[in-house]
Amino acid sequence: MALIRVKYIGDVAPLEKISVGDWIDLRAAKDIVMVKGDYKAIPLGVAIQLPEGYEALVVPRSSTFKRFGIIQANSIGVIDESYCGDGDQWHFLAYATRTCTIPKGERICQFRIFRHQPDVEIETVETLGNADRGGIGSTGGM
Repeated sequence: MALIRVKYIGDVAPLEKISVGDWIDLRAAKDIVMVKGDYKAIPLGVAIQLPEGYEALVVPRSSTFKRFGIIQANSIGVIDESYCGDGDQWHFLAYATRTCTIPKGERICQFRIFRHQPDVEIETVETLGNADRGGIGSTGGM
C-alpha cells in the first residue's frame, strides 16, 4: 500500500477515495466567481507528499464542465513527488467558457497516482517494420 501524506490548508473536507473507481476527489477551498474568459488557479486546500517514485495526474471530474463551464487550462495536471512542501498547495488551473460561481467545498477535479515512467532508451530507425494501421480514428471503422 502506498501512503499519501496530506496537510490541509484552511477549512476543507478531508480527502477520501470514491466508492467506485480509484480516483480521489479534490474540492474548491474557497468560493470562486469566474466570468467568461477568466483564468484562475483555484486553490484545493491541500499540500500532499506523494510516495517516493510516484506522480499524480489531476483532471476535471466528468460533471465539472457541464455544471460550471470551466475546463482545465493545461488539459491535465502533473504533480511530481518533489512538490511536497507545507506551502505547496495544489490548484486546479481553470478557464471559464461562461460566467459561473463555484461554491467552497464543491468537488471540481480528481487525482490518481502513478509510478514514474521507467528508464527508457530512444533509438532512431529508418523503418519500424510494421504495417500501417490506417491513421487517426481508424479503430472501429465508421
